[in-house]
Amino acid sequence: MYAIIADSGRQFKVEEGQMLEIDFRDVNVGDTVTFERVLAVSSEDGFKLGKPTVSGASVTATVIGETKGEKIFIQKFRRRKNSKRRTGHRQKYVKVQIGSIAG
Repeated sequence: MYAIIADSGRQFKVEEGQMLEIDFRDVNVGDTVTFERVLAVSSEDGFKLGKPTVSGASVTATVIGETKGEKIFIQKFRRRKNSKRRTGHRQKYVKVQIGSIAG
């Protein structure tokens, strides 16, 4: 059984028990997060495709903790001006474990 959910402008294919990194939000470890925007659900009964979402379907996940992504370097350079700048950024994520798929 799997579902396709939409969160923060991205789509994820999720299964029960799967670990997933979603965009950072202010939640505590152990809290539950519910995804209401379910685009498709596949189960033993068959495949349900939403237009645009499946009505009555939801995916529940438990928050495991916070993580950071890979470091991205931004380098700016202006030729013949003796101007260089290098900065970096690490995106924050929330790690969740998919619990149940209803729908």
